[in-house]
Amino acid sequence: MPGFASIIDQDRSVRILTTLLYNGTIPHALLFTGIEGVGKESAAAEFAMACNCAMGGSGASPERGHSRTAQPHDDTSRPKTRIPCGNCKSCRKIETGNHPDIIRVKPFGLFIKIGQIRALCQTLALKPYEARMRVVIISDAHTMNPAAGNAFLKMLEEPPVRTILILVAPHTSDLLPTIVSRCQHLRFKPISKKFLAAALVHDHGLDAGEAEIITAMAGGSMSRALRMHRTQWINRRNWLISEMESLSTGSVNRLLAFGEQLAKNKDTIQESLEVMNSWLRDLIVGKLNPEKVINRDLIQKIQRAIQKVSTASLLEKIETIQTTQNAIQAGTNLRLALEAMVLKLARV
Repeated sequence: MPGFASIIDQDRSVRILTTLLYNGTIPHALLFTGIEGVGKESAAAEFAMACNCAMGGSGASPERGHSRTAQPHDDTSRPKTRIPCGNCKSCRKIETGNHPDIIRVKPFGLFIKIGQIRALCQTLALKPYEARMRVVIISDAHTMNPAAGNAFLKMLEEPPVRTILILVAPHTSDLLPTIVSRCQHLRFKPISKKFLAAALVHDHGLDAGEAEIITAMAGGSMSRALRMHRTQWINRRNWLISEMESLSTGSVNRLLAFGEQLAKNKDTIQESLEVMNSWLRDLIVGKLNPEKVINRDLIQKIQRAIQKVSTASLLEKIETIQTTQNAIQAGTNLRLALEAMVLKLARV
C-alpha cells in the first residue's frame, strides 16, 4: 500500500506531514515521538519517499531552499500529489533501503556515539548524490550520549542544505530540550484497539478471536502485537496464569523452577511480567466492573479466582511484580530477581 495510507490510525500526524508537503514548508528537522510500533519509522520512510518521488510525490524543498529547477513562485515548486507513488526508481530504492541519500543512524550497541554523529556531519558536508532532498532518519534518538547530543545540536543550529533530519524517539523528555526546541514535533499515539484488531485480521491473517485477545494486551503497538502472534503468546499467557494459580501450593523447588523458566528468555521477560500484572489487575477489576477486564476470553476463570483471594493480597502481588520490573531495568541479576519474586508471590 503506497503512501501514508499504510500508517494506521495516525490521522493527525499524517495530515500535518501531507500539509507540509503540499505547502512546501518542510522544516529542516522533525521529531517523531510515541511508543514502539505505532508507525514512526514507516512515516519517516514514506516522508522521504514523498520528498523524492519522481512521479511528483512532493517536489517541495524546505523553506530555506528550493529545487534547482523550481522558482519560488512557480507552480512547479508545489507538490503534485500528497503521497509517494511507490513505483518509481527513487521510491523503490528508499523502500528497499538502497537509496544513497536516505541515511539511517541507529544505536551502536546501547548508544548513538559521537563518532557516528561526526561521520554523519562529514557525509552531510557533501552534496546529495541523486536525491532532490536528502533525508536522515535517526532511530532511537534518545540513545545519543551527551557528546553525541551536543555534536548533533551544532548540526541543528547550522542545518545542511537540501537535507531533512528526522529524529525518532519515545518521548521528548528523553532528548536534550535544546534539540527538541529546534525540531517540529509530531506525536504518534498508540493505535486504537479497533484499528489494531482490524489490521491484524485483514492485513496479517489472524482470526478475529486471536486478534481481540492480542489487541487487549498489545498496548496500541503493531510490532508488539505481531511479535505476540509470532511467538504464540496466547499459549504462554495461559501457562503463566496456570503457574500463578498454583503458586501457593507449589514446593520451593517448583517455585524456583518457575523463576528459572521465566529467566530463560530475556526477550520476553517484561512481556511475561506484564501478563502476570494484567491477570492480577483483572482479578481486582473483575470484582467491580467485569466489562473492563483485559483477558476477556478468560472471564469465567477470573470470576472463579476472585472468590479465592483478597484485594489487599492482589495489590501486594502487583507491587511485588512492579518492584521486580524496576530492579531488572536497573540491571540486577535476572534469575535471582525472578526467583525472589516468585517466592514472595507464593507467600502473599
